[in-house]
Amino acid sequence: MNIKNYIAGEYEAGYEYKYFSPTFINKTFTWDDPQINTLLEDATRALGELNAFTMIVPNIDIFIQMHITKEANTSSKIEGTKTEIDDVIVSKDQINPEKRDDWQEVRNYIDAMNKALEELEHIPISNRLIRQIHGILLNSVRGAYKQPGEFRVSQNWIGGATLATANFVPPHHKLVPDLMSDLEKFIHNDEIFVPHLIKCAIAHYQFETIHPFLDGNGRIGRLLITLYLVSNKLLNKPALYLSDFIERNKGLYYELLTTVRTQNNLGSWIKFFLTAVIETAKNGVLTFQNILNLKHDMDLIIVEFGKKSKNAKKLIDFLYQKPIIAITDIVEPLNISKQTAYQLIKEFVNKNILIEVTGFQRNKLFSFQRYLAIYNQSKSIS
Repeated sequence: MNIKNYIAGEYEAGYEYKYFSPTFINKTFTWDDPQINTLLEDATRALGELNAFTMIVPNIDIFIQMHITKEANTSSKIEGTKTEIDDVIVSKDQINPEKRDDWQEVRNYIDAMNKALEELEHIPISNRLIRQIHGILLNSVRGAYKQPGEFRVSQNWIGGATLATANFVPPHHKLVPDLMSDLEKFIHNDEIFVPHLIKCAIAHYQFETIHPFLDGNGRIGRLLITLYLVSNKLLNKPALYLSDFIERNKGLYYELLTTVRTQNNLGSWIKFFLTAVIETAKNGVLTFQNILNLKHDMDLIIVEFGKKSKNAKKLIDFLYQKPIIAITDIVEPLNISKQTAYQLIKEFVNKNILIEVTGFQRNKLFSFQRYLAIYNQSKSIS
């Protein structure tokens, strides 16, 4: 079906409100818009370049965990959490009490992503997997009473105080199982000929329109983008996350999702999605280039530690995974005494690798700020 003939769905009457009933999407989509072709080519190239970097960066999995941490924090921030990446990478007892609920939500996102990546080695993306990671996402946080791990059995809405004043009312809950089944079939249907990035864009729109859960739909929908790219081998590692782009262009993101429903304009949404992939992939390449440069500099400094270089190397590798630490954090992982840990961190401070960030006499925290700065960089839409 040509996307210019696409009908997103229709509004149907509920009790004193109208809900949106989307059409099924398990079909072939085509288009006549040359701009989509150009963006698709650019996005595919950018994704390939990013994927190449994941294969040349040594010990890539160490750095992927920081990518996941940044994504978890940014995706959660879109939904209203107030943490920064510096907050998320410390332990719960090291963060201000007023931020601990937000901290837990972000940590749940990290756990959900890691569990999903683990499960993808055995099972495909499925409604079963989606429900499983949703249960992890809402475990023991706000929304824990909203059926974690289960598709909703009541009506939800977006914006407004009531159903009658809502900005958008997703489909009736009785429609959710069939809609989600159609979405799952679309994701795995090898007999329809739709490029993966276009398919991913359409699948994300449809998931957010179905809004199958009472809470957490935005985070799960964004998480599924990365899972789709990994499961279909467009990425060897989960190195691309669109939440940063979406957060910076949040108004346009929601506007274009709405435009699909109200004007059947699927093309504009696809263009936005492909633009997000292009910019995010390019930023990802820059991130990995900066990591390689930093790693080169650190390797040269480690040589200066002489007989202590073995422990210094172990500490650097640990900092790539946890760039804000207390002295006690490294004793067990590095298998060293507390006194050795103290001296090692002192030397790292003297060489300006670590910076003490609390100003306390006790319970000091030390930050690998040059590394953190790499993940705090972002660009606006071009």
